[in-house]
Amino acid sequence: MPDELVHLEMTNAIATITLDSPHNRNALSAALVVQLRAHLDSAGRDPNARAVVLTHSGPTFCSGADLSEMIHGDPAVGTRNMFGVMQAIVDAPKPVVARLTGSARAGGIGLVGACDIALASPDATFAFTEVRLGLAPAMISLTTRTRLSERSASRYYLTGETFDATEAVRIGLLTEVVADMDGALARYLDALRQGSPQGLEATKSISAAPLRGLLASDGEAMIELSARLFASEEAGEGMRAFRERRTPRWAR
Repeated sequence: MPDELVHLEMTNAIATITLDSPHNRNALSAALVVQLRAHLDSAGRDPNARAVVLTHSGPTFCSGADLSEMIHGDPAVGTRNMFGVMQAIVDAPKPVVARLTGSARAGGIGLVGACDIALASPDATFAFTEVRLGLAPAMISLTTRTRLSERSASRYYLTGETFDATEAVRIGLLTEVVADMDGALARYLDALRQGSPQGLEATKSISAAPLRGLLASDGEAMIELSARLFASEEAGEGMRAFRERRTPRWAR
């Protein structure tokens, strides 16, 4: 189907969810988010699924918010959608494994942070680009703040600089950088298949508790902050500059 932006496939007790919207680098459009949440819910309810793999087509795992929708639509809707999809990953009763063979930016990193295990190829890159658009990593701080060291969060949140997969492992964003993605993923999935459904669900609930706590305590404040920033004149300039491939007026 031409409007199918996210695919779900069940094989050998593993539900694989693939982001497939290459025309906008798998940006978190309203349509993609709806489909992603539906597949996460379906995989979570499937008694035959032991774990979920979240992966992508094309060279980009996820580029973050769909800026065209944010510019022309209601930012409050987009930010709440982002919160909902991160919460769906964190609350999923099955372990969710991120599989990246490409870049992740902004909201895409929020998805990575929400996953229980995150694997990336050596050429994957990451950047918290919000500050360069007149925004802040408000929403994605909910799923990355407990992953990163305080110094690393300050550095990469504030500078927006790009870092590689090796650095992402060092600062706690990734579980492992792997040259043989298929082999490494198979090793993790084989281990997860040895766990009982009850044991995996209860253990995930324990390990994801810090993320669930932040989502519950800070979620509404971050939704409001993100929506306010997206609606600002400064962010409008930043997003237009990005789309027009020019330097925003504040850059020196």
